[in-house]
Parts: sequence; C-alpha cells; structure tokens
Amino acid sequence: MRHVIGIDLGGTKTAGGIVDGAGNVLFSSAVPTPSQAGAGKVLQAAAGLVASLQAEAESRGLHVDALGVGSAGVIDSARGVVLSATDSIRGWAGTALAAELTVRTGLPATVLNDVHAHALGESWLGAGAGVPSVLFMGMGTGVGGSYVLDGQPLEGASFAAGHTGHLASPFAVESGQPLPCRCGGAGHVEAVASGPGIFALYTRLGGSTAVDTRGVYALAADGDPVAAEALRRGAAAAGSAIGGLANVLDPHIVVVGGGLAFAGPLWWDAMENQARAELLPPLSGLKIVPAQLGETAAIRGAARRALTLIPATEGSHA
Repeated sequence: MRHVIGIDLGGTKTAGGIVDGAGNVLFSSAVPTPSQAGAGKVLQAAAGLVASLQAEAESRGLHVDALGVGSAGVIDSARGVVLSATDSIRGWAGTALAAELTVRTGLPATVLNDVHAHALGESWLGAGAGVPSVLFMGMGTGVGGSYVLDGQPLEGASFAAGHTGHLASPFAVESGQPLPCRCGGAGHVEAVASGPGIFALYTRLGGSTAVDTRGVYALAADGDPVAAEALRRGAAAAGSAIGGLANVLDPHIVVVGGGLAFAGPLWWDAMENQARAELLPPLSGLKIVPAQLGETAAIRGAARRALTLIPATEGSHA
C-alpha cells in the first residue's frame, strides 16, 4: 500500500502523520510553529517535522513518496503558493510553500488551505464519508468553511472560497451599528460567532467573571444570564450562517467542527435550532452533525490531496 505524509500547518502548531492509501494515520507528531519568527523559520520547523516522519517511516520499512500540506492562509493550490495570510504567521504571504518544502524534504508536495484540508478529511473518512456533497463549517478561534463536491473542495476562482466567517450577519449588529471584524470589515459572522467574538460579547453585556470563552460556557451552564445570552447569540449567528449557506448550496450533509462544536449542548442546540429555522422546506431533513476525525482531519485531507494529485513513484504500491 502507498504511504504519504500529511501536514497540518497552523499558527500555533504544525502537526503531521504518516498516512496510508486507506487514510489510516500510522504515526503522528507535532512541533510548535514559530509563527512570529518569519516564513523561513516556519518552513524549517515543518521540514524538520517531515524529516522525523520520514525517519519513522523508514524504521518501519515504509516508503513515503509524497507530501500533502494543509496550511493557514489563502493558498493557490495550483502553484503551491500562499497568496495572503493574517498576521498569525508573520511574513507568510508570498511563500512558495510547495516548492520550498520539496527542496527541503526531497518529496513532491501539494498544498491547500487548512480548512479545505479539514473538510476533505471529513468527507473522505469522517462524518461526511460516502455522500456526494459536504458543507463543512469550522467554528473556533475563527470561522471558516468549505464545500466538498464529489471529493473535491471548491476553492474558487481566486482560491479564496470558504471565508464563511465573513458573511454579513444580523446577529453582528448592535444599536444599529455593525460590529468590527478582524478582516477590516464589519457586521460579519465571525465578529460574534467565533470564540473571541462570544467572549467579547459577554464583556460588552457586562460580564466580568469569565476570562475566556470556556469560562463563558461554564458560567452559562451554571445559569449565569449574561454568559447564557452571549453564548446563545454567538451560536445563533453560527446557525443562521449555516442555514443560509445550506439554502444556497443544498448539501447532502452539514459537518460542524472546531472547538465550539464540541463545547456541549448549550452551544450545539442553539446553533442547530437557528440553522433549522433558516432552512427552506425542501431541506428540512438535512443532517447537521459534528465532525468525527478531530485533529487528524486536516492531516488526512492533506494526505488525500497528495495521494490524488501526485503519482506514485517506484517503490510505492498504490
């Protein structure tokens, strides 16, 4: 069976694994991402992780012949280049990611956005396995999404598809003014539905006990009315976006991942109720389910892209 390496390169950590042709992660490891040290250091850390995974594969008698990477940023997957990125990784925009990693590791590489990689993993082997179309929504520090159709994430004409956190939302307006979003715009889903958005709303409502979004959830579970309102509004904003996107895309299933998706029933129930309130009648039976693969989803999705696009080399068995 063929073996490749899948990498999930984010602003906090870079995780990777040896993945076989059936999608099994045979071994995984992670290193901190030196996100503020510049692109060169980030590439060095990623290449070091790949080298350690190559050594592990060799020790097991496995031949690794390709590298797939899911990376933060808007990724031109055709050229393997980071088109734009937030300051979560300093100097990341413009990095020739695929070419640089090929030079440093000796492996042909393919690259796509990390949320698309996550969605691809879930559609291949996770909660969306076996269905033709999957709408994936990632709800956590940020809000992102991907639509996977017949096993391929739709990346868009400019490779910027999936920025679901930057839809206009009626829940991101207070006193007639749209809330500022970190993208520079205002009134977007992410401004109120992300983890930081929920915490900021809790603070604006007068809350002062919680120190982060987990704290807001814990207080809401204990009946704190301010925390409960912040959580409800954030979850409803997420659900409104999910329902609206489902009306546009008509997916076979919606898969919701990210930290908020696993916070508990207070968030999930409010999200799903609002999503279903938005759905057109023909979509009333749409399944909305939590992701299944956890931190391995993007690793598997990146590996899937490599398995699909990079031909096997001599010594590999497809």
